[in-house]
Amino acid sequence: MKLKSYRQSLAQIFMMVISFIGWSIVFYSIMNLPSIKNPFLLLFLMAFILICEYYPMPFRKGNSSLTFPVIYLIYLVHGLEITIVLYFISVLLTALLNKRPIRIIFFNPAQLVLSLTLVHIFNAWIMPLTQFSEFPATLLSFLVFISSFYLINNLIVDIVLFLRPEKYSFSIWAEKGRGEIFSFSISLVYGFLIHFLGERSSGEVDVFSYFFFLSPLIFLAIISSTIIRLRADKQRLKALFHFSSELNKSIPIIDWEDNIKILLNKVVSYEESFLFTRDEKKTWRLAISEGYQKLHNEQFEDLEELNRVRVTTVYNKGELNSSPLSKYFNDHIHAAVYAPLILDHELVGCLILTKTRTKSFVVQDVHSISTIANQLAIFLKTQMLFSEKEQRILLEERNRIAHDIHDGIAQTLAGAVMKLDIAEKKVTSEPKVAQSLISDSNNVLRKGLKEIRDSIYALRPYPTEQVGLHTAINNKIDELSQETDLDISFESRGIQIRLSLLTEKVIFSIIQESIRNCMKHAQASKINVLLSYQKEQIYLKVKDNGIGFSLYEAMTAAMKEPHYGIIQMNEDAAKVGATLQIDSREISGTEIIVRIPKLGYEGEEVID
Repeated sequence: MKLKSYRQSLAQIFMMVISFIGWSIVFYSIMNLPSIKNPFLLLFLMAFILICEYYPMPFRKGNSSLTFPVIYLIYLVHGLEITIVLYFISVLLTALLNKRPIRIIFFNPAQLVLSLTLVHIFNAWIMPLTQFSEFPATLLSFLVFISSFYLINNLIVDIVLFLRPEKYSFSIWAEKGRGEIFSFSISLVYGFLIHFLGERSSGEVDVFSYFFFLSPLIFLAIISSTIIRLRADKQRLKALFHFSSELNKSIPIIDWEDNIKILLNKVVSYEESFLFTRDEKKTWRLAISEGYQKLHNEQFEDLEELNRVRVTTVYNKGELNSSPLSKYFNDHIHAAVYAPLILDHELVGCLILTKTRTKSFVVQDVHSISTIANQLAIFLKTQMLFSEKEQRILLEERNRIAHDIHDGIAQTLAGAVMKLDIAEKKVTSEPKVAQSLISDSNNVLRKGLKEIRDSIYALRPYPTEQVGLHTAINNKIDELSQETDLDISFESRGIQIRLSLLTEKVIFSIIQESIRNCMKHAQASKINVLLSYQKEQIYLKVKDNGIGFSLYEAMTAAMKEPHYGIIQMNEDAAKVGATLQIDSREISGTEIIVRIPKLGYEGEEVID
């Protein structure tokens, strides 16, 4: 955290130094302005600069405009001082029109003016060294000028972005670089045209000539800005769709918080994130804390403040102190977005994202965060429903065990106790009867002991809980293979995702029961088990090459043993909303197919 604070301070100092130098250059240029012969023409050219600056090509850490050809044209005709003043005023007005933060209003025009001044000095120093070059001096001067301008300008911006504690990855730098290369290419073409047409021009160039020469540049700036903005919107929508799709996959997962962190980073940039959830008892809990410091639920004493957040709200420096829980933020946080998670007028949580720079959450970011909050509200509510369903199933299972003990083991032990009581009374008068009763009771108790042991074994943690679904399947196949000469194979397709404990248990139980039934009845030599993670479902198929059977006869027989076989598999499948299909033909073998629907989609299609 100290390193990030140090970097933030360095970035602020660097921007202040650049701003001071740039503004000083502007004041110096104003004091040394030459006489202006045609102010209308200069205002006309400044309008072109203003349009190009107002319609830049946006990328994640800034913008790139097509202003250079206009700047270079003014520089050639009217000199450095006039160019600096016009450039400075245009950039300053653009920042004010866009309601940029104060630091940007001071820094952006100063940085561009400083770049232009440094290029002028460098060009004046380097050109005498190239007097013996065979390349035309004017074109060589232009190439040095444009190359050094783009290099110096981008170097200053890169230093600021590198010093800031915000993430400045290679992909962001490359995206920025592609925009600058496009701008450089257009400027290069226009620069050659300026020199080519200037050499053939005879007489003074009027306003109309400037207009027809620069109009294509203005149209290109507007069109390229619009296209890139539309492309950015498309990427944002794609990221939101990916977020929604991947979020749905996390519904059955117990430890879903890490998945949410990864997905959030792919949609919107931030320094800190907090996700608070609210249960049915109206109790708040911190689910995610990410950023400068790892906070814990126990550290928050006033979570009830979140109850007043009912619409997505942005707080910037100056008003941030009045926002809920702001005292827990890092000292360098100057902007925060509060997005309530509301579903059917019920507040189920609140997402908070922060940044170190004030007014750094643009409108598109806020819209994306609102969409994410809506998706998270649905996700959390569905998680609650899943939890309630699993609790209900556990309660039903507990009641079933209690019923089985009452009607099974308890009755068995009660019968044995009664026989032993009778035997005790007749042990002297009728020893043979007593001996028979004791022997019967012994057999009953042995049977009861076996039932108790079976029940205890059934209550142990399920294999899928201990080692995971795929490992449990492979272990069970190895175990069953040792009991017979069957060739049992297991194949998994698609991208494996973590499922709920109930779903894994159902898949494992059906596979186990299918193989055992095949071993008992199918007379098969080979069994293939396929588990496929498909786009809209989980597909399970157990296929053997046995003699097959009549499904009607099997169902009739299964009715006599309601807790085993086909009926048990049907009951297990119903617990997760799955469909069970059995295809069996004589000689052709048997296929047991289970389709388990999932809420959401896989990341890509799987072709089976």
